[in-house]
Amino acid sequence: MSGLTKGAIPTHSRATAVWLFVVATLILAMVVVGGATRVTGSGLSITQWRLVSGVIPPLDHAAWERMFALYRGTPQYRVINRGMSLGQFQAIFWWEWVHRLLGRLLGLVFFVPFLALLALRRLPRRLIIPCVLLLALGALQGAVGWWMVMSGLEARTSVAPERLATHLGLALGLFVAMIWAALEAWSGPARRGAGSRPWQWTSGLFLGAVFVQCLMGALVAGNHAGLVDADWPLMAGRVVPADYWQGGLWTTLVHGAAAVQFDHRLWAYGLLMAGVVLAVAGRRPPHRALTVTIALLLVGQAALGVALLVLTVPLNLAMLHQFVAAVILALATGLAWQARREKQVS
Repeated sequence: MSGLTKGAIPTHSRATAVWLFVVATLILAMVVVGGATRVTGSGLSITQWRLVSGVIPPLDHAAWERMFALYRGTPQYRVINRGMSLGQFQAIFWWEWVHRLLGRLLGLVFFVPFLALLALRRLPRRLIIPCVLLLALGALQGAVGWWMVMSGLEARTSVAPERLATHLGLALGLFVAMIWAALEAWSGPARRGAGSRPWQWTSGLFLGAVFVQCLMGALVAGNHAGLVDADWPLMAGRVVPADYWQGGLWTTLVHGAAAVQFDHRLWAYGLLMAGVVLAVAGRRPPHRALTVTIALLLVGQAALGVALLVLTVPLNLAMLHQFVAAVILALATGLAWQARREKQVS
């Protein structure tokens, strides 16, 4: 292996990179399935958190009835789903069960190879502490997920939007960090003086803007804001929705359905323009492929967002919208990483 002498820890490791990319892919799957649980109203169908025994779903009718009885005690059932059949409950149960199963699988896929690579001295030294931190954040994500679910089991019929945004934000933060660490493991340490400072700042700000847009999307989902003002480009015939202001800044920006949808739209327009500017500025190597791809995906994502709105949030389009958002975030991460490695050709 390049950069490795006998008994030494490598400066880069393709095995480590592949492992981290696999973990990032599993996070992507969790994000998409998590989006589906929001659209289908499935996130509150499992009212207990059991790390080990929760892996096994109900195996007989009596077990299903016990699980269903627990769900019938939630405000969501009493207010929204009263009269739901056992079969209908099973339909929403499986979405949440798969989401939680992916979380457990993700923990194993990260922890076991991490120990193996560490024992085999194939994990670059500079990535050991970051990987330990990622492991800790992954464990925290499980706790944040349950904290989010608890918000919908007492007085609400759905989870609190700010907790949903926190849960998604931590997942996407881990997603970005995994991709960055994988690229580091694949390529090794950067050369001194590499990269273009203007591009470093620009790509970093763009990555942050994409991340913020994803959080805004979580607020839209948490407030069911995709179901209000389902017209475009106006909102109920107005540029600014009449019910934008809800009497307070926090209430408006976090809990106002019309407000979060309007903010999500405006940020999307800004991102789209920024993506086109990046594609023009990055028309020469090494950034051309990434910037053009990002710009094209942003155009497609904007079209998906409009279709999602006017068609009243069909599940397949909602999952695709979530997937494309994560792909754009991944490419923006790659662009920010690349800007710290290679200078733009003049």
